[in-house]
Formats: sequence, C-alpha cells, structure tokens
Amino acid sequence: MWRVTEIVRILFDILGPVLVLVIAGVAVGKWLFIPAQPLAKLAYWLIGPAFVFDALSRADLAPRILGRLSLASAGAFAVSAFIAYVMAWRVPRDRRAAIVTTGAYGNVGNFGLAIVLFSFDDGARPYAAVAMVVVNGLGLILAVTLADGGLAGFSRALRSPMTLMIPPALLVNSLDLNLPLVVDRPIGLLAGAIIPVMLVTLGIQLHGIGRPKFDIDVTRSLVAKLLVQPVVAIPIAAGLGLTGDAAGAIVLQAAMPAAVFAAVIAIELEARADETATIVMAGTLVSVFTLPWFILYVT
Repeated sequence: MWRVTEIVRILFDILGPVLVLVIAGVAVGKWLFIPAQPLAKLAYWLIGPAFVFDALSRADLAPRILGRLSLASAGAFAVSAFIAYVMAWRVPRDRRAAIVTTGAYGNVGNFGLAIVLFSFDDGARPYAAVAMVVVNGLGLILAVTLADGGLAGFSRALRSPMTLMIPPALLVNSLDLNLPLVVDRPIGLLAGAIIPVMLVTLGIQLHGIGRPKFDIDVTRSLVAKLLVQPVVAIPIAAGLGLTGDAAGAIVLQAAMPAAVFAAVIAIELEARADETATIVMAGTLVSVFTLPWFILYVT
C-alpha cells in the first residue's frame, strides 16, 4: 500500500510540476503559434552553457568523481545503443538509425534536469549537469553519424556551447576563483532559468510533432531507452563506486525518454524525420508510467 501512496506522491510532487510546464508549452504552441526554434536556440546558445558553467564551477567534484560520472553516463548510453541496434539490425538502414538514436539519446536537458532536481536537492545539480553534457555530446555524435554525417558529428559535438563551457568551469572550480559579481550574478540568473525555459520549449516542440502512432519500431526504441538504459545504469553506477545523489542522478538521467533534439537533427538531415518524431512523442508519453518506478528506486 505504501508503494501506491509513494507513486502517487511522485506523480504529483515530482512529475506533476514538470508536466504542468510541458502542457503550458503545448498550449502556447497551439493557441499563440509561438515557434520552438527561438526558445530552443536561446537554451542551446545561452541558458544551457550558463547552467553548465554555474553547476560545474561551483561543484565540489573531485576529478575522480567527474570521471566516474562521465563513464557511467557513457556506459549506459553505449549499452542501450547496442541493444537498440541488435533489435533493429534487420530493418532498413535509415529506419535503424532512427531506432538506435532514440533508443540511446535521452532528454537529459528539457526533462532530465527538472526530474533530478525535484527528486533530490540542489546538491544533485552538478551530477545532472555532467550527465547532460556527456549524453548530449554522445547523442549528437551518434545522431549525425548514423544519418551519414560521418566525422562531422564529432567536430560539432566538441564545438557545442555547453561542451565549450566545461574547461573554463573546471578551471574556475579547481583554482577556487571568485568571479566578479558583474559576471557571476548574470550567469546565476541565466542558469536558474534553464528548467522553465526548457520545459516550455519541450511542450511547444511536442505540439509540433503531433500524435504518435505505435508500431514495432517504436516499441524497440522505447524498450532500449526507457527500460534497458536505466536498468543497466544501476549496476554500472554501483560498479564505478557512485552512491547517493550521484548514482541516483545517473540512473534518472538514463531513464529519460528520447531527446527532442534527436527529431530536430533528423529533420535537419532528412533522416526518417517522421519516425524519429513519432518515437520522441511516444516515449515522452510512456515515460510518465515508467519514471515513477525509477524515482521510487533511487529515492
């Protein structure tokens, strides 16, 4: 009985606030005809990098912990990508690319940050930020490479604004520097805007995707992303010595549905855009039923 009560609490207290903002974004997209692209660019180029810098520059993370967090995120990502590939190896190459990309690349920004911070306290911010940077980098590489972008995916991932913020943030952290208030306060204000902006943007993007249609390929991707990745993240995090909020953040980020950015890349590269968008929408809906169990496990 207590589990039912706890699941209900998770749905209302943790997923509820997130879904309210996502639904608000859907309403804004539907009735005000506001496109998602300007907000997405704002989050990608300004707010996201500010969050990464703010989280990592203030974090009390030893290099060893930083490495373990990165390995755990990358390990869970790789396993789910491999499983998705195995399940889809007989389908045409372009459709297989959509399944593998969405089966590994999670929505660790729009959705994941909010879920982690609502599940734990503010101390989990740096762990969630590390996972966000690692998964976004790997996801970008995977998506572009599978869509015949070749090595361009590596270069683009390394040049993304959030990735570029890692070295200066770690430098400030390691030297224990105090930034001037004229610099520190704007960064903090921008970082604080990341959750509402990203969730509303997610809602606008989901409205543009439309109603999903389930088929076997959608199911393959959902199994890899919503079940395989978080389940394998548990022993990987434990094996690397991660505990508490650090392990919980890695598992929850692994449990996120497919990233909306996967659909954006598919549209940009004309690589099975409809199938990718359908999987993203379906995964976001199904995750409402899978996420509470992982939140219950880690908390």
